[in-house]
Amino acid sequence: MNPNDDSSGGSDLPRPIPDATARPEDILKAAAPAAAAQPASATPAAAVPGRYEHVIEQFAHDYLRDRRSDRRWKTFFRLIWVSVLLLFIWSMFATRHHGGATTGPHTALVEVRGEIAPDTEASAELINAALKAAFEDPGSQAVVLRINSPGGSPVQSGIVNDELKRLKALHKKKVYAVVEEICASGAYYIAAGADEIYVDKASVVGSIGVLMDGFGFTEVMKKVGVERRLMTAGENKGMLDPFSPVTPKQQAYAQAMLDQIHQQFIAVVREGRGTRLKETPEMFSGLFWNGEQAIQLGLADGTGTLDYVAREVVKAEDVVDYTPRDNVAERIAKRFGASMGEGAVKAMRSMTSIR
Repeated sequence: MNPNDDSSGGSDLPRPIPDATARPEDILKAAAPAAAAQPASATPAAAVPGRYEHVIEQFAHDYLRDRRSDRRWKTFFRLIWVSVLLLFIWSMFATRHHGGATTGPHTALVEVRGEIAPDTEASAELINAALKAAFEDPGSQAVVLRINSPGGSPVQSGIVNDELKRLKALHKKKVYAVVEEICASGAYYIAAGADEIYVDKASVVGSIGVLMDGFGFTEVMKKVGVERRLMTAGENKGMLDPFSPVTPKQQAYAQAMLDQIHQQFIAVVREGRGTRLKETPEMFSGLFWNGEQAIQLGLADGTGTLDYVAREVVKAEDVVDYTPRDNVAERIAKRFGASMGEGAVKAMRSMTSIR
């Protein structure tokens, strides 16, 4: 039997090894007719990897694209954090006010603007800090309070007034108040501590009084059928609750407290203005007057602006502002910090049972 004849289906002999001297292209040419003779539905095993070549290539492309996108976003957020950090560092070293940079003779300016209340630009904490810096500067010849405020807390106003008197006695420097648009209620409480008060002829001055306001909804609740359920330990703990009626005893107590604060206000005005004050029955009633009337009543000393007072009264035209102000970086840092804090609280609430 011919050893190369493999026509016998039952033969267990191995196939002959191809001629090692045959070239690859010759083998491919020999295999081409056999491949062409196969049915179209038959796919050689060697061609299977080629079917998925396009899928693998697309997967690799998408993977690389996602990786690039992740790197771009990471770079973006890193730049944001670096920017915030730089702004925060700059805000820590930036000058909070214009004062303290000069040693020559000058008029020290402290602004009192807006509502006088805690956590505002016209809080006692900020105003007193500015006053302290202004008085302690050896170059300041006098301090000017430039006021444009409708008033506010009698406590905050009283703290500023007390500090004014202390600093005046300690440093032997005069204080002048210059009123722009309005100096009413708590703002006049502060101005009364100045040695002299200057106004514009159309400024609004006065409103020497105290108020406590609120709303009462008891009649509305009766009409709509709403019952107020308030439980207290102490008969006056719910005093001035807007959904409960006010008893005559509670109303008398609140009025007595307001009268006491009013008398404190009046005493400060009388002490500050002295014999210049021309009291009338309506002076301490809460009324307010324009600048000209305020001068006639002794609530003010004359008309004048900041420049006029610095030039003609203090005799130091150079004005240095000691008012503390948040710079842009500080505002951004505070807002960013607030948003980050809010996000942290939300995250904690989602993970824990904080209520």
